[in-house]
Amino acid sequence: MLAPKARWNIGNADEALVEEFVRELQLDPLVARILVLRDIRSVSEAKQFMQGGVGDYHDPYLLDGMLPAVERIRKALHNKEFIRIYGDYDADGVSSTSLMAHLLKGLGAHFDTYIPHRIREGYGLNRAAMDLAKEQGVQLLITVDTGISAVEEIAYCHEIGLDVIVTDHHEPPEVLPDALAVINPKKPGCPYPYKLLAGVGVAFKLAHALLERFPEELLEFAALGTVADLMPLTGENRLLVKMGLARMQDSSYVGFRSLIGVSGIERKEITAGHIGFSLAPKINASGRLEAADIAVKLLTTTDEKVAEQIAFELDMLNKERQQIVEDMVQEAFAMAEEQRAKGLDKVIVVAKENWNVGVVGIVASKIVEKFYRPTLVLSIDPQKGMAKGSARSIAGFDLHKALTACKDLLDHYGGHQAAAGMSLDSSHLEAFAIRLNELAAATLTDQDFVPVLRVDNACNLADVPIASIEGLELLAPFGMGNPSPKFMFTDLGLEDIRTMGKEKQHLKLGLSQAKDEVSCSVEAVGFGKGSLAALIAPSAKIDILGELSINEWNGVRKPQIIMQDLRIPHTQVFDWRGTGQLHLKLAALASNLSAGPAAPLRSPGIVLFDEADAPLYQTIAAQVGHQVPYWIVQDTGQVRPANEAANGVAFDELQDVILYTLPRRIDSLKSVLQQATGMMRCYPVFAELGQDSGNTLPSRDMFKMLYGTLQKEKSLQLQDTRMMTSFSKRSGLSLGMIHFILSVFEELEFVVKHDNMVTLSATPAKRDLTTSRLYQHRLHRQEVEAIVMYSSAKELEQWIADHIK
Repeated sequence: MLAPKARWNIGNADEALVEEFVRELQLDPLVARILVLRDIRSVSEAKQFMQGGVGDYHDPYLLDGMLPAVERIRKALHNKEFIRIYGDYDADGVSSTSLMAHLLKGLGAHFDTYIPHRIREGYGLNRAAMDLAKEQGVQLLITVDTGISAVEEIAYCHEIGLDVIVTDHHEPPEVLPDALAVINPKKPGCPYPYKLLAGVGVAFKLAHALLERFPEELLEFAALGTVADLMPLTGENRLLVKMGLARMQDSSYVGFRSLIGVSGIERKEITAGHIGFSLAPKINASGRLEAADIAVKLLTTTDEKVAEQIAFELDMLNKERQQIVEDMVQEAFAMAEEQRAKGLDKVIVVAKENWNVGVVGIVASKIVEKFYRPTLVLSIDPQKGMAKGSARSIAGFDLHKALTACKDLLDHYGGHQAAAGMSLDSSHLEAFAIRLNELAAATLTDQDFVPVLRVDNACNLADVPIASIEGLELLAPFGMGNPSPKFMFTDLGLEDIRTMGKEKQHLKLGLSQAKDEVSCSVEAVGFGKGSLAALIAPSAKIDILGELSINEWNGVRKPQIIMQDLRIPHTQVFDWRGTGQLHLKLAALASNLSAGPAAPLRSPGIVLFDEADAPLYQTIAAQVGHQVPYWIVQDTGQVRPANEAANGVAFDELQDVILYTLPRRIDSLKSVLQQATGMMRCYPVFAELGQDSGNTLPSRDMFKMLYGTLQKEKSLQLQDTRMMTSFSKRSGLSLGMIHFILSVFEELEFVVKHDNMVTLSATPAKRDLTTSRLYQHRLHRQEVEAIVMYSSAKELEQWIADHIK
């Protein structure tokens, strides 16, 4: 077995609606099914989803506050007033600021831009920035992607005579700021039909209203900010991103061209994924490590050389940011483990002095990815004693709602369900963590802490030819709210397994499936899943959940699966019989289990089938490098822990069981398999650690003859080679057979062995030969050998499968 990292939730589509889409829209059934699973309920909706354009946007004046905002800006334009665009330092804020700058420049406005410094000023509006604006003659302040929670700051603007228009998309507080106009689709009472616009989406709607036409020239900015801020790609967001990506392929903005170029992306192939994983991180790097103004300059300059230089600087900043993140992540992982060990295992809250506050959100995302818990990462200012941080959540836990329930502990907070920011006195951190864990305990179940992967369709390999995969592009762009379709393939045979990458961190499988006399093969790639290679047996039958793509190499195009998750539903058998360097294989297995993609897996467990095996095993155990738990099979067939590492482990919870030595009886092997109820992977070694004296069981007459000889000779010197050879020839017994019989006699106390001298016992016990363990082992030897030594790998696997409880 190999457990998946997530629950696989297979969607059920209305088959009648699927057939209608296939018939009316001439769609591939695969595409039609996914449309239905995306909750598209009619042919007209499906057409709009795939072919929507300018005519499908809502009237910007449906946004409450739009009319007074437009009137005030037009007044400022007419009177040549000095306007300041006040943005946020993330990619959405930078995109919004840049979009508004291009808009006002086109309208001939007298304006500038301002983005607060993340570390020196923090998030949102602040009084010092308001005073500076007033001193510099600003008469109208337009916020983008910020301002909805700035009640006190905007009240101060009133006092100093500064007009403010707020455009934002974050969750509004109970009391709204008393600005000249507040534009936010989430504002109570706002009739705008689509509530999920990014900050840049709201700015785009303001541009639409001001220009009295659809501003196609600003679509690149809308696409960048929407994807970067992880907004769902549904409704207007989907249209903005789809149309923005099309414009990016031949953008007229030197900033976009330079950013795409330094990212190594072919402009004609740019996707939402490229924005999310390559472009946006570079834009964000400026606000995280320096000042976001440099990114605004990139997106607003018309000088190609300047744009290329800034793009290069952002690329370097992003690489620096990646290293900072990696260092912080390792520290945060260790702290998260410590917190969970204390019982605070529902919400992870980690904080440290002087962590880079610009990357705490990224670190929080990494922790969520590893532990799948709502996570808050905070940096503590040792001088001020304040902790400032970011949070990322999981499905079912509303961060904004949770922070609101903790507002008495917080100085400031804001955000939405999935992501948020906050600041508080560091003395409140412990109480903050406890309360968040109590809130999570009251609202989340154990199931909520297991991620869910939605499966769009269960398929056979034959169901997804290249033409069907190409048809999926009708559903792009993919991202939040419109994820790339995921497919499940079951009962796949394994043709090849290998790892890729400098550190062998990626997994590549060759998979096949035969159905209805048609055999299909495909390659599957799992990024970051290289450690699983050692946990997949060559004979395994594998289930895969992944996305479909087309791999093109040397002009040959083949379907490919990008694995998101995989599972093996049956117990796997890894045939380690006859393998050399077993200590190296043991060490590698233990290492792979501890490097699992989710929580570290348990250590493997070793089974020795006889007490006599333990001393001989110790020399091998010393080579492994750390203590692996092992158990010894007793005469009753039950296992007992044999070292300290095994004392704290329940044998029936072991996932990986190594059958290290040769069973003396088949019944003891059957008993072990029935006790290992948690076993997912079995590793038969069946090594003979001691010297064996042959396979043949001596007859009772042979035992009598040797006993009679001892009665005559009185003693036998085992080291007297001449005597032993002579006796062997006279008796017809091999030396190995003689040693075996003498060992049985010694066990039954018929003889006494001292300094290799064997003599008859003065008072021999009355025992039958069959009560000797050695005799029993040899009696059952042939049956044991037939099953565990002379069977093929497939036969042994089947035998083990048949005897697992």
